[in-house]
Amino acid sequence: MTTVPEEVQNILTKRAFAHVATIGPQGEPHSSPVWIDWDGEFLRFSQTRTRQKIRNLDRDNRLAISAVDPDNPYHYFEVRGVVDRVEDDADLGFINAMSHKYLDRDYPWHQPSDERVVVYVRPLRTTKM
Repeated sequence: MTTVPEEVQNILTKRAFAHVATIGPQGEPHSSPVWIDWDGEFLRFSQTRTRQKIRNLDRDNRLAISAVDPDNPYHYFEVRGVVDRVEDDADLGFINAMSHKYLDRDYPWHQPSDERVVVYVRPLRTTKM
């Protein structure tokens, strides 16, 4: 059973930017915006292997994700969870799908040296307003 309530899942179908918070190498918080997806079990987002966020999650898989409804700034959620797995996105299928959701076109900033991955987050707790 999911810990993500239906009204929160509603935000995930929109072009809502999410902020992912991880724990840095010295225990400091690290937060940055991402495009987010929900597959009914996992929150997912794309990253490159060289980002600090991935290094933080390799060391400590706990994170928090929050987003505000773009249609109502008083409707938001926070999910606390853990990384279940990280999968390669070598064919750019996931990042292009996210780019179509947010930009209506393929991902425009890809560099040949980028090693794209998909981060699968298992929600453990959700708060909402």
